[in-house]
Amino acid sequence: MSATTDRTPEPAHTPDPDGSVEPRDSVRRRRAARPRGSRQLDSTALIYLVLVAVIAVSAVLTGIEGRNFFSQGNIWAVLTAMSVLGLISIGQTLVILVGSLDLSVPYVVSLATVIAAGGMKGLDGNIPAAVFNTLVVCAVIGLVMGLLVSVLHVHGFIASLGIGLIVSGYLGTNYQGSHGSAAPDLRLLGRSGIVGWIPTAFLVLLVCAVLVTLLLRYTRLGHHVYAIGGNRDVARMSGVRTTLPVVSAHVLCSVLAGLAALLLLSRTGVGSPTIGSQGRYDLLSIAAVVLGGTLLAGGKGSVVGTMGGVAIFAVLDNVMGVMQVNPFLKDFVRGLVIVLAVAVYARRSVVRRPPRFGASRPVLPVPSSKGPSTKGEPA
Repeated sequence: MSATTDRTPEPAHTPDPDGSVEPRDSVRRRRAARPRGSRQLDSTALIYLVLVAVIAVSAVLTGIEGRNFFSQGNIWAVLTAMSVLGLISIGQTLVILVGSLDLSVPYVVSLATVIAAGGMKGLDGNIPAAVFNTLVVCAVIGLVMGLLVSVLHVHGFIASLGIGLIVSGYLGTNYQGSHGSAAPDLRLLGRSGIVGWIPTAFLVLLVCAVLVTLLLRYTRLGHHVYAIGGNRDVARMSGVRTTLPVVSAHVLCSVLAGLAALLLLSRTGVGSPTIGSQGRYDLLSIAAVVLGGTLLAGGKGSVVGTMGGVAIFAVLDNVMGVMQVNPFLKDFVRGLVIVLAVAVYARRSVVRRPPRFGASRPVLPVPSSKGPSTKGEPA
């Protein structure tokens, strides 16, 4: 038999009047409407694949400079760099997920270092009170921002920018140069670690990341954060109280920034009114969150992805420091990575939809005053 006669002819595309069997052309349109991303890696898996590639390239470039990227000292430096930016980025993730933004984190970090160092005064006995006062002040700042955003409906960009300028003005007026001194036990925390490879600061980061991940996945508050970030009006009409999740996100963001400031203080030993703005933690934290796959509009993202973005920035900064790259070129590389990542995410999120109208669409019956009719018009 010929190739043409071997095949069984397909049945005609006649819609079942009972609706029990879906027409073949409808099945094809439904399959075509599926997002292609369902067959691809999600953003979190993609960012960690990029991280593996960045580490491989960094190892080669570091080897060209005559150094070992996987040496004990270099791994320690990368993980230490991740700890401070990682804590701030976790808080920024919460704020962005709820549909807001926090530009005050560098000033909160600076304020926390001077408050903690001034309260400790180089004495171990003052650590509990100094840490408590520092975190309370940070929580109050976050509470004010959360109320501005949720109650007064001020945009998070404007609210955090205004609060940041107020804190910056206070620091510039009352503090000139370094202030206070960290306690010896806190400094020991900045130098301690596990078997000389994993610093204690990185362990603090991991604990906070796990706790926030559990909060987002398994608590009502976490589910409300995603709901409000997706669409605040719909969440409110669905019975979600939008004030508490927004306020909680801002409070946690400021508290995590205060905790990051304590880790910085354990390394520097003194409080500095400019250490936060010099580190540019506002822009870098937002960049790490976006690089990790979190949408700036809110409602989609994860702490796991943010940790991948933080790791990429830490590795890039490390290898560029080893190669003694110009600081302006460092900013260029960071910006290029961010733009490429966002472009890839935007391309992957496009859903190709089938045409809404066509000649083969099923025909629906049209009611008639004379009785049921089998004729109809295209839907």
